[in-house]
Amino acid sequence: MRALTIAVAGAVIAAGAPGYCAGKVAAHPAPAEEVLSPDYQVWAGGAKVDVYSARVLDAPFAGKEWDYGGPYSFAGFDMEGAVEVRIVAKRAVRAAVIRPASAGVAPVIEDDHTLRLALARPCKLSIEPDGKNGPLLLFADPFEEKAPAAGDPGVVFFGPGVHAPEKIALGSGQTLYLARGAVVKAEVLVEGTGVRILGRGILDGSGWEWRKGPVGNLIAIRKSRDVEVNGITLRGSPHWTIVPFASRQVTIRNVKLCNSRVQNDDGINPCNSQDVLITDCFIRSDDDCVALKGLELGVPDNNVERITVENSILWCDRARIFLLGHESRAAYMRQVTLRNLDIIHFTMTAFLLEPGENMRLEDITVEDVRIHGEGQRSLARLKPVVNQYMRTKTPGSIRAVRFAGVAVEGRPGEYRIEIEGADSEHDVQDVSLENVSIRGETVSASSPALKVGPHASGVRCK
Repeated sequence: MRALTIAVAGAVIAAGAPGYCAGKVAAHPAPAEEVLSPDYQVWAGGAKVDVYSARVLDAPFAGKEWDYGGPYSFAGFDMEGAVEVRIVAKRAVRAAVIRPASAGVAPVIEDDHTLRLALARPCKLSIEPDGKNGPLLLFADPFEEKAPAAGDPGVVFFGPGVHAPEKIALGSGQTLYLARGAVVKAEVLVEGTGVRILGRGILDGSGWEWRKGPVGNLIAIRKSRDVEVNGITLRGSPHWTIVPFASRQVTIRNVKLCNSRVQNDDGINPCNSQDVLITDCFIRSDDDCVALKGLELGVPDNNVERITVENSILWCDRARIFLLGHESRAAYMRQVTLRNLDIIHFTMTAFLLEPGENMRLEDITVEDVRIHGEGQRSLARLKPVVNQYMRTKTPGSIRAVRFAGVAVEGRPGEYRIEIEGADSEHDVQDVSLENVSIRGETVSASSPALKVGPHASGVRCK
């Protein structure tokens, strides 16, 4: 029995055939001005889903010695119940890999260029016919609940179509809503309490050159409290993408970052902020996926504390997945939890903990992390340092770090875990490696991957 497809207010609502992937799908056509991906066509539950493009390595970075896969594609829709997705690709798909493996989605190959996926629930996937070269990122969202309408009090509303306000400033009690099918070319400044950025549309920074743009981040959250960013996709940031600075109670949920157009496009950088939750996100960036920084001393309560990153999928083309400690002049960076994560691609050290300027980095938990390895030399480095970003040329210190249930699979490589202090005062203490494995081998005190240097004590393997 064929799926039933109905157009409702410009969206396409499809109900699948009873008994097999009989869920419901909502998709909205892309704006006419948007140049769609030439590489993929997608149908979900019988509904056509337009496929967008994301650029990689704009000038001045194009043509350099590195190449991390070229332009790629992404598509999104809302779903409820089990849904079948059909994908037609220009390139051959018989060897296609679906990441993360933990999603448990296996492709059914129809022919050299067509595959089908059965989705039991909303998820975020990278469909890779040729590794990092031109994948399709698929974002299957749950249906929205209580979406605001145009004209609602305090709501800045963007419906389907291309909009170019360039800068959007939000104050206390305001909501910015981007409907699916909206492409909003703007940077957003949040200053206030109780601010929401919601929807299924795209916030697009790809029109600005590197380090240009009217705000300084694609979403800048400055000295604010009780802020939520939920559901939207961000494309082509010209610099750091989402930055809570001197803010509290910030939630970033179900946000999809399609970056790698320029360097310095860090995904999410909580700076001098507390009580930040990053959950159910997909981040692809050229620079660090998540970097915690204590940039300024001139703000009250400038420590970086109680930061959680969970239930997310991370891909960094050039730099680190997690960077803790660079450019940090706070007294403490502590109570950081990184859990239930899939790292599907990385290049440099995945977990880089390098505090400086006498900052204490402590109470860090990394647990339940699945890593696709491609033969990298370095997996984690815990070492107080002095680097070019520091004003006070003094290392920091590290205390109480726990890695638990971290597994690297994939190609052979060194995957070093390096733990070393700078001196007797700026040292590393109390590091636990519990059920950390590299290609099926549990890391022990005698593992060649574990390198413990001077001024490091209390390193334990379980």
